[in-house]
Amino acid sequence: MPKSPAEPTSLSDASTGCVCFHLRRSARAVTQFYDHTLAPSGLRATQFTLMTVVRRTGGLPFSSLADVLGMDRTTLTRNLRPLEREGLVKIESGSDRRVRLVSLTRLGRRKQAEAQPLWAKAHARVTGGIGENTWRALKKQLSRTIAVSLEATAEQNQI
Repeated sequence: MPKSPAEPTSLSDASTGCVCFHLRRSARAVTQFYDHTLAPSGLRATQFTLMTVVRRTGGLPFSSLADVLGMDRTTLTRNLRPLEREGLVKIESGSDRRVRLVSLTRLGRRKQAEAQPLWAKAHARVTGGIGENTWRALKKQLSRTIAVSLEATAEQNQI
């Protein structure tokens, strides 16, 4: 019986049992699906997520936004650059010149709202496919995985 695409046959046992491998592979597959679904809006899944966080928070200092998204400042800068170029986000100095604030422009709010139904369609397809109870449990387990990983990284940095 042939294996499904979810279980490639050419991988070693070491990689198929690896947490990092499975999380990254899952993230790539889900991201590709969301990117395809969001394509009519002109936004990629990463851009939509970033813009949604900025919209929901009303704008955040750059470093806080990086923390919320779980990315380093260099990656955040790289992800914000095209959005800023397209006039969807603005980055300006806060009351303290060392703090840069990220917010959506009027065009950015419209673009994010336009993409929202497409995101909802993708979300419904994935959660419908795995089941709402599985999604709730998975979200809880992923949050725990993030916490364990952050804790382990902090411990490594103290050594």
